[in-house]
Amino acid sequence: MAKANFVLIEALRNTAKTLATSESYQWGHMGSCNCGHLAQELTKLNKSEIHTRAMQKYGDWNEQLNDYCPTSGLLMDDLITELLSYGLDTDDLKHLEKLSDQRVLRMLPIGERHLIHNRRDDVVKYLEAWVNMLEESLVENIQVPVPRSQEKEPVEIA
Repeated sequence: MAKANFVLIEALRNTAKTLATSESYQWGHMGSCNCGHLAQELTKLNKSEIHTRAMQKYGDWNEQLNDYCPTSGLLMDDLITELLSYGLDTDDLKHLEKLSDQRVLRMLPIGERHLIHNRRDDVVKYLEAWVNMLEESLVENIQVPVPRSQEKEPVEIA
């Protein structure tokens, strides 16, 4: 599961906002699909650059993630490496492409959990739920240090 961090949360949030108003969503295009839009946000590559990299190998995002090799020297593998550097793992990206991570889906009301992977509005809903889940995780793991003045036992004056 993705490591909750501010950069990733903001990228997911921005991706959801962009998708909500974008006319360029196309699930069958490697640069305009679910992962493609997140890749655009994180890497600042445009959809054509991402698609061109993807076409140097075979398959959709899922197949390319299955065959991912960080030392291959292929541009698509370099792109995936960059995505992973933001705290994602390959399973996160596979789930994003299919809207299938059960932990994310449980963040949605029961009646809204059946998402269609190539429907833009469902992708936005999934991304927003994922952001909520990561924010909750981030808050749960914050440890506030105890001020030094409160660490010591009070001194009694006789």
